[in-house]
Amino acid sequence: MTSFNRSTSRRLKTLTQIPSVWEGDRRPMSSSPIHDSDSESQGECILWVDGSQGVVRGMDVVSPETGPEAIVRTLMRAMEHPHSPGKPARPQKIVVKDREIQFYLRGVLQDLEIAIDYVPELPLIDELFRGFTEILDNQVPDLPPQYAQVLRDQALTLWQIAPWEFLEEQQILSIEINNWDVSTLYASVMGMLGMEYGILFYRSEDSLKQFRAAVLQDDESQGNLEEAFLKQDCLFLTFESEDEMGEDEMDEDEDLADLPISEIEPTFGNIHPLEGLRSVLYEEEALAVFMALESLSRFIRDYHSQLDTETFPSLSRSYRISPPKSDSESTQPLSVTVSTMPQLAAELEEMAGFDLEELEMGEENLPDFSSLRDDLIPEDSFLSLGVISWEMLESLRQGVQTHQAGEIAKVGDGLPVILIQTSRPKAKTVIENIAAAGGLKAICFNPGADPFDGDRYDLGLLQTEDDELFLFGEFLDDDPTHREARKKWNQRCKNTKGYCGLIIAKGLTGSSRGNPQLRDMMALFEVRSLSPQDLGLGTLQLMPQL
Repeated sequence: MTSFNRSTSRRLKTLTQIPSVWEGDRRPMSSSPIHDSDSESQGECILWVDGSQGVVRGMDVVSPETGPEAIVRTLMRAMEHPHSPGKPARPQKIVVKDREIQFYLRGVLQDLEIAIDYVPELPLIDELFRGFTEILDNQVPDLPPQYAQVLRDQALTLWQIAPWEFLEEQQILSIEINNWDVSTLYASVMGMLGMEYGILFYRSEDSLKQFRAAVLQDDESQGNLEEAFLKQDCLFLTFESEDEMGEDEMDEDEDLADLPISEIEPTFGNIHPLEGLRSVLYEEEALAVFMALESLSRFIRDYHSQLDTETFPSLSRSYRISPPKSDSESTQPLSVTVSTMPQLAAELEEMAGFDLEELEMGEENLPDFSSLRDDLIPEDSFLSLGVISWEMLESLRQGVQTHQAGEIAKVGDGLPVILIQTSRPKAKTVIENIAAAGGLKAICFNPGADPFDGDRYDLGLLQTEDDELFLFGEFLDDDPTHREARKKWNQRCKNTKGYCGLIIAKGLTGSSRGNPQLRDMMALFEVRSLSPQDLGLGTLQLMPQL
């Protein structure tokens, strides 16, 4: 049996011993089956009460697996650091109603001159636990018990479908239900940026637009953003890891999508301007969410290939869905219609428009240099050499899914960047290939020459962490537009102490071709800019390939 250190025993014996009898016990918080998912209500409560003064001196909630040492730890705090209004003290006598606890305490506390007796009843603690049980058993569960499992199963089905891999937040789907005081829900899918995964089911278009407009205002403060958040009118489903639900937190760089489904926990709730946020669904809300999730899952399965394109198509389909069984509700199939809303998506995109400053655009389809690899950047990519403002840089850092940070000195008009726009699948491949090489190390420009026609080039190169060099662009030296862009590039890199950036964007075949918006940008790499002297390659020659 574990016992106190001698120094601890001496310290406890210096406490004033008062002529009081303390009650102590350890019991389950609740036996109600509706709290099975609530870890706190399924824990065990340890209480130490001063029976003479009628006050609680110490209290803890522990898991059922915690050993008997926990009751002693709570007793020590009750003696040395009691809850107010108690004063540090040592009791003359302790009474418990559990023989095992009695024998255990006798062995541990034998040097503290405290009598430890068994009694069949603990009046004060019995009354306290009756109150705790009533509070817990009267709590409204997060989900109606009869629908909890089917909603969780439906949510995890949607998790496996992963609509955020091809649907953006502004690509809204309407779900016409016309039951339980719900006419149409407007579903916005969260998760393409890899930050928070879930679905928002807005009860009206106006609520959706008002929230988008509020968060896009440049002068929006954190307090105003919180106010805008609470003014939404929607039901929601979000996903968290079991670690986030408990005491542990996920690593910042860990993506929820990388975890096994056994570690994913769905959370449901409601937001309303007059109610605020609550993580509880009542019966009619639970039924509406079930119908929305079931119809949404079917729709996405049916039209996956059409939805996973650069353009948001016009689609609609009706489904006959039976609500989950309930004693009070009919289980006759109901008609639910799911439709895409391309016009609303375009309106939201226009609201979120983000202009890049001073990006000199140009597609380059010039000769390849045989000494360099050219298999990193897709051939049909749109290329720009320019600058983004410091405000845009901060938005990008928060918004892109892949970000490689650098220690940038914010001097001048912004960060010099190379922006490469391609299709979404190809952009994902570029980002994955850079990650496989250990990341991006540097962006470089190096002279090149064609000895056959006398043309001279400025070669744009990307250097990965494994020291491979990849060609991303070939610019004629006598092109006045490029000469001016390179002059600005060199000055801006000097201002930033040699730092620049590479942005990988999607949307090559969409409406934002040649002018990618913030929502199109998928990766930002902040890296060093190297000079030809740093590379030490000299002038690279274009050699004929036989």
